[in-house]
Amino acid sequence: MQYVSTRGQAPTVGFVEAVLAGLAPDGGLYVPQIWPRLTPEQIKAAAVLPYAETAANVLSLFADQSLPRSACVAIAEAAYGKGWANPAVAPLRQVGAGRYILELFHGPSLAFKDVAMQLIAPLYAHVMAERSQRLSVVCATSGDTGGAAVEALKHSPVADLFILLPEGRVSDVQRRFMTASGAENVHALMVTGDFDDAQMLVKAMFTDPGFAAEVSLSPVNSINWARIIAQAVYYIIAASALGAAGPVDFVVPSGNLGDALAGSVARQIGAPVGTIHIATNANDAIAQALNTGTFRRQGASLATISPAMDISVASNFERIVYA
Repeated sequence: MQYVSTRGQAPTVGFVEAVLAGLAPDGGLYVPQIWPRLTPEQIKAAAVLPYAETAANVLSLFADQSLPRSACVAIAEAAYGKGWANPAVAPLRQVGAGRYILELFHGPSLAFKDVAMQLIAPLYAHVMAERSQRLSVVCATSGDTGGAAVEALKHSPVADLFILLPEGRVSDVQRRFMTASGAENVHALMVTGDFDDAQMLVKAMFTDPGFAAEVSLSPVNSINWARIIAQAVYYIIAASALGAAGPVDFVVPSGNLGDALAGSVARQIGAPVGTIHIATNANDAIAQALNTGTFRRQGASLATISPAMDISVASNFERIVYA
């Protein structure tokens, strides 16, 4: 399994290299060169298997020869075998006729980002232990990502975590997750501006390949492909459980478009996922792009009561357009 840049000007790389690098040298995002497929039996079984088993199947599918099956199983078990308020990890709750809520708040930081971050932590641990190296993990956040990254990587023996959070633009609870962990390997840095400014700083770090190599830089925003495939797992499980009568539609709150992209990935690899409806707040650059055909930043993002969605430059739109 090889990965290519959405901008087509970077060499192909393997799964581990794509995950560790995050951003391709040409500024693009990594995507699979060829889309793999889960078997119909794996899709059907996802409705009843333990969450970790389906996660291992998806990780193994995208890692291919980069990770042995046994490592994928161990990583998934470390991520989802314990530490969740609900053992189902992402249970479905019926709220009406044919209507369900996928509960994604049962992780340690109470945010849906936990589902991916809890997988990334043991994945990093496995890869870096084999390489006898230490990572500098960088994260821009509008709230949820930073807290989830802290809960996953605090006290990590293989990573130092640097979080860039926009000053005054995250909730008090989110800020405390990021600034009060007590972990020596966690460093929270206040940024003047909004999430888009923090995200641009992160991307700028990766445009200096010498610096990125010197500090072993790796991102945990949804520019990281491992984030996307980890989130695709709960779409596969939910669609398998509910899709007996046909494809299942999803309504997804949108920030950096990683979660909506994960639903599209689940559909690409065989899950019965139907239409993905993207919900937005006043920061509606995606809605404007779909309505006008032009994708552009419309100035600083507006501060709302949903700060995790206060993003005007959604990185993963590039992957969606590429696909």
